[in-house]
Amino acid sequence: MNGYVWETAEEISLRMAKRISRIRKRRGVTQEQLSEMSGVSFGSVKRFERTGQISLLSLTKLAIALDCADEIRHLFENVPYGSIEEVIRERQ
Repeated sequence: MNGYVWETAEEISLRMAKRISRIRKRRGVTQEQLSEMSGVSFGSVKRFERTGQISLLSLTKLAIALDCADEIRHLFENVPYGSIEEVIRERQ
């Protein structure tokens, strides 16, 4: 690892949940409607927006329902190399 992470995993997850919540509200979708659209339980949607806790599969379903699947699909696509050793290992 090259850099320092100044946030906890929980803080990062909660920030992501807040972004999803803003998108949901911007699109005029209630939590109940998002639950129905995505197939994710209402309780899971509520808990995610409140705590940031959700499974990757459920997060993907929410993203698809909100027409944000590309955001998940392209996650970790453009991660820069941390060292020349990483470049060498990838080519082996």
